[in-house]
Amino acid sequence: MNEKPHHIGTLSPEMALLGQLYGVPSHGYDLHRKVLSDLGQVWHLSQSQAYSILKRLEAQGDISVEEIPQEKLPPRQLLRMTDQGRQRFLAWLEAPSGGSTRAIRMEFVTRLYFLGMYLPEKLAEAFDRQRAEAINYIERLEKARTELPGEQVYNRMSLELRLKQLQTVLEWLDECQRYFQE
Repeated sequence: MNEKPHHIGTLSPEMALLGQLYGVPSHGYDLHRKVLSDLGQVWHLSQSQAYSILKRLEAQGDISVEEIPQEKLPPRQLLRMTDQGRQRFLAWLEAPSGGSTRAIRMEFVTRLYFLGMYLPEKLAEAFDRQRAEAINYIERLEKARTELPGEQVYNRMSLELRLKQLQTVLEWLDECQRYFQE
């Protein structure tokens, strides 16, 4: 089981922040509030963490910052997604979230959020990709379980739990897809 599933993402709220800028420029404080309001059960994001991620996105060239002067106050920073950031965000939207339940719970739900907002015609594809990714991961775990020596009880228990979680995820994907078909 040495082969890791290929997926883009780091289980960081980076794309949750970057994606908010796809449609319209915004300020860091407003981005943080929007993520908390719309994805607060998915991502636990402090304001300082949000600002740290935004600085990294700027350093990477994914966002640009325009200073807006204010009378008697420090200038506000208006953040915009760059072409590079747009390309990176759109590539991320097209990628599966890997097979782990954590990646599905965090990244996939975030992808659905943005696909529903910006590219609803691609939602069915996203569900199909994620379903295939989960099935592939299940097959890898089942193979690992069959190759496990009998005395490896704790490893077997762990694999069986992960398999049951992923079977539940497959059912959950079907249920969630219905939200978007109604």
